[in-house]
Amino acid sequence: MEKTYDPSAIESRLYELWEQGGHFAPSGEGSPYCIMIPPPNVTGTLHMGHAFQDTVMDALVRYHRMDGHNTLWQPGTDHAGIATQMVVERQLEAEGLSRHDLGRERFLERVWQWKAESGGTIQNQLRRMGASVDWRRERFTMDEGLSEAVTEVFVRLYEEDLLYRGERLVNWDPVLHTAVSDLEVVSAEEQGHIWHMVYPLADGSGSVVVATTRPETMLGDTAVAVNPEDERYTHLIGKSVRLPLVGREIPIIGDDYVDPSFGSGCLKITPAHDFNDFAVGERHDLPRINVLTEDARINTNAPERYQGLDRYEARKQIVEDLRTEGLLQQVEDHKLMVPRGDRSGAVIEPYLTWQWFVRAEPLARPAIEAVEDGRIRFIPGNWDKTYYEWLRNIEDWCISRQIWWGHRIPAWYDEQGHVYVGRSEAEVRERHGLGDAPLTRDDDVLDTWFSSALWPFSTLGWPEQTDALRTFYPTSVLVTGFDIIFFWVARMIMFGLHFMGEVPFREIYIHGLVRDPEGQKMSKSKGNVLDPLDIVDGIDLESLVTKRTADMMQPQLAERIEAMTRRHYPDGIKAHGTDALRFTFASLATTGRDVVFDLGRVEGYRNFCNKLWNAARYVLMNTEGADCGSGGPVELGAAERWIRSRLDRTVAEVRQAFADYRLDQAAQAIYEFTWDEYCDWYLELSKPALREGTAAQARGTRQTLIQVLEELLRLTHPLMPFITEAIWQRVAPVAGAQGETIMRQPFPAADAQRRDATAEAEIDWVQRVILGVRRIRGEMDISPSQPVPVLLRHAGEQDRARLAEHQGFVTTLARLESIRVLEADEQPPESALALAGEMEVLVPMAGLVDKEAELARLAKERTRLEGEIERAEKKLGNESFVAKAPAEVVDKERAKLNEAQQALEKVAEQERRVEAL
Repeated sequence: MEKTYDPSAIESRLYELWEQGGHFAPSGEGSPYCIMIPPPNVTGTLHMGHAFQDTVMDALVRYHRMDGHNTLWQPGTDHAGIATQMVVERQLEAEGLSRHDLGRERFLERVWQWKAESGGTIQNQLRRMGASVDWRRERFTMDEGLSEAVTEVFVRLYEEDLLYRGERLVNWDPVLHTAVSDLEVVSAEEQGHIWHMVYPLADGSGSVVVATTRPETMLGDTAVAVNPEDERYTHLIGKSVRLPLVGREIPIIGDDYVDPSFGSGCLKITPAHDFNDFAVGERHDLPRINVLTEDARINTNAPERYQGLDRYEARKQIVEDLRTEGLLQQVEDHKLMVPRGDRSGAVIEPYLTWQWFVRAEPLARPAIEAVEDGRIRFIPGNWDKTYYEWLRNIEDWCISRQIWWGHRIPAWYDEQGHVYVGRSEAEVRERHGLGDAPLTRDDDVLDTWFSSALWPFSTLGWPEQTDALRTFYPTSVLVTGFDIIFFWVARMIMFGLHFMGEVPFREIYIHGLVRDPEGQKMSKSKGNVLDPLDIVDGIDLESLVTKRTADMMQPQLAERIEAMTRRHYPDGIKAHGTDALRFTFASLATTGRDVVFDLGRVEGYRNFCNKLWNAARYVLMNTEGADCGSGGPVELGAAERWIRSRLDRTVAEVRQAFADYRLDQAAQAIYEFTWDEYCDWYLELSKPALREGTAAQARGTRQTLIQVLEELLRLTHPLMPFITEAIWQRVAPVAGAQGETIMRQPFPAADAQRRDATAEAEIDWVQRVILGVRRIRGEMDISPSQPVPVLLRHAGEQDRARLAEHQGFVTTLARLESIRVLEADEQPPESALALAGEMEVLVPMAGLVDKEAELARLAKERTRLEGEIERAEKKLGNESFVAKAPAEVVDKERAKLNEAQQALEKVAEQERRVEAL
């Protein structure tokens, strides 16, 4: 093996070996296990959330593949209608063209061309992360088979009266000129105003005052509403007001939606421009008057003087006109949540338009029952409440989008406007006897969430009844974030139950968002985004600065992010390799909501990779070409029996962690066994047997070294695939393992017969004695290389027997000059003491410590600690600090004080001992 672990030298080569060898494909044997990858956008690039999620999925898949399951991790990408169309439209814009210049057919040709040339970025990034998806089965939501499935679902839903075309309010992006989903709307608090407007009663007997944050919508008011229990206004219900600036008479209605305590208690109702008003309008059969065009200008339903004005220009004019007519009572500052399109940045309008909708409530009922009766289980279980809340209050789903890239709606219109739905125009003509009558196809395409709702069965070949569909549906588990429980998870369940008669997956593992060390959500504007591949490969400071500030429209923001980057990463980011990053993600994969990512942890796990690599080099140097058990009898000493027993306990722990979706616990168990027990203890315990043991003892030690390492590599492989494969390729022949790759080897199984409580107790005794000596060395500042004498006091018969058996281990690993047991009445000299159970471990101080030098050192340390204590006490004695500082800051200060006080007590005890010499 190479002397130094270099991930860049092994990762790409090994992935190519796996992929070309077909090792990601289902084996065809064992019970099926299937995960569907949440399809990333074809425009997408890998971000920290993807990398975390994909690590979790890959670990589960590799574990089950090794554990004998017929395993499929289904890959694919989403066509990302709006995002992809925007990318190609920007390219056209650079050429001085628009999609309308090309026409629909040629524009779609350009999109497919872009997809072929540039749409595979994220797949290659997934390869870099070690994702063991079956690439030969990769699907794309716009490929032929999936497009057929989408059409089939649309037609069947329409035929079952679960899908309709209607005029309703939608989220409208006035820049993109399309309806958008709630997920594509980002609401943030912004400074605005509330305008209080006077609406005169039509009979001239007075007026009412209404308040609004959007004065321009008043042009479409069709009522004023009051609460029927509000005594101030009950006498007005049934009367009318004259709509200012418009002159139209509109009724005053009573509706308990109105909150009497808000504002004046009178609410303007604009059914065509507010979702709540729309519902009020339906209850009272109010007309819907849309006063906006698709690009948010005032249309011809408004008075002529406002027509053609942008909505904000119209707002200014309307406010001015109200003021002129004495109908503006007051204007007050007001912070409000403003919805903006995540792609365009434009303020989203509730907009009345004809769209296609799915009747959601009949599909939601079975989806609720599937979770209630346990056919689907959320992990952690508390997410079912979020799921129920949404489904029990579900609205019909708007599935049409006014763009060109996507699945075009399979509906045709005749010249009279009648709509016909079918799998093709030919089917429509034949079914409805339309002959050669002129038909026009619907221009809209389907929401991308519609096609992705079919993902668990469409990717397996539905509507054809394929072998893959019969084998892998229902899938085993869905791994996803909590933010798309509504948009994707619930809809997959609804469609899966409706079209397959069975749930799409048995379990849903909900993971958290990846946040920075301060708990902030990672975003480009905050400057805290990390590219996972920069952590893998490393990046210099200047390149990192350029990358983080690219495309920043605001110079001040770019400057702030540059300064932050230079402060946090003065040397750039060094290369850590994929395995260190994956192990970090695994260690963070709790069942909590948030994943707090710290680059320091990756550094720690990079060191862990080095530790494993160096351990393997030591093992191979002592086993390759040597007798590991085939040349004669094998004797397993206490150390060998101990490490095999500890390994078995670790295997059981890791298996339970995978069953519980606690990759953090799996990572912790592997880390502690590898670093603390195998590397730090057993490799050292192996040296005496290899140097001085009998031939049988040496064989047993070599056999244990190589067999435990080989099993440990298999245990670790799902979390760190590359380094384990690289080492296993060298270790396997020595250990007697056969096969092309570790990923097709069996995952270790726990075997209680390997447990050896006696050996564990014996080595625990050895460890406590050695650790006691090391603790004394540290406390008394004795060099680790200086041999020391040790005395044991209060040693029982079992202690004496263990010393006789393991004196070689203790003497070598603790670097002892001598060790003996004190007789019952024997008084020890002045000694430093450590406890090993009830037995005392004593190191006589005489001759080991320069008394004057040690007292000087301790006095200096005492002065430092007293200063720390004084500062901390002063800070905590400040009532203002304790009251105003965050609780975690105050707690940290208290912990520092407590730590310094305990350290001072130890210094005082050491001074007493040294003085006594």
